[in-house]
Amino acid sequence: MKWRSLQESDPGNESRPLRDVLAERRGNIVRYVPPDVQAVHERTVAALISARHAAQALGTGARAPSFEVPDHSGRIVSSSGLLREGSLVVCFIRGRWCPFDVGQMEAMNAIAGQIEAAGASLLAISPQTGKQSYFMRDQHKLRFPLLVDAGNAVARKFGLAYRVPEEQQEIYSRTFVNLPFLNGDPSWELPIPATYVIDAGGAIVFAAANENYMERPEPLEILGFLEQSPGQPR
Repeated sequence: MKWRSLQESDPGNESRPLRDVLAERRGNIVRYVPPDVQAVHERTVAALISARHAAQALGTGARAPSFEVPDHSGRIVSSSGLLREGSLVVCFIRGRWCPFDVGQMEAMNAIAGQIEAAGASLLAISPQTGKQSYFMRDQHKLRFPLLVDAGNAVARKFGLAYRVPEEQQEIYSRTFVNLPFLNGDPSWELPIPATYVIDAGGAIVFAAANENYMERPEPLEILGFLEQSPGQPR
């Protein structure tokens, strides 16, 4: 599960805008993935958009649910504890098997130090097991914790969880994306990708949830937002 650009680069040192990285990966899918497989993924995204799934997720102005879950190393991470130190940047991702998650995580990794300097903590949440999260963090040299959201419990609180349709389950199974194994959970549920900024008082001040897993907010947009409204000094 090593997702890189066509030209190998050092993880964490990607200098291109994230939109360019994701565009390249979309192009590779068009070029190399069979059209019938692409159509299944497109139908899944279209169904989520039709159901207005992202619109029903928590948005700006809502209070963020608290959570207390283990990270990639088994250490318990508490959102309330982190918020006592400042703002919180939370990325909900699907897993290390998704090239778009990998692209986003490497792009966020490149600005992790600047996020911390702005008084915020950065973390990612996915339903994958602790072992998968550990592998992802180690392989891509990520400098922030990857939290283990067993059964998508936290994603469900944010209104992000959905069940993968059967025709997409079949595609994933054929391409070694065995979610029951990767997530340690037979539900075949995933979160739609989302990025939140939560202020020290627990309010959501930035929200970007998108049914289309190929689109993610630009890290510099998030950083610019934090620098304009910095969290409490550490």
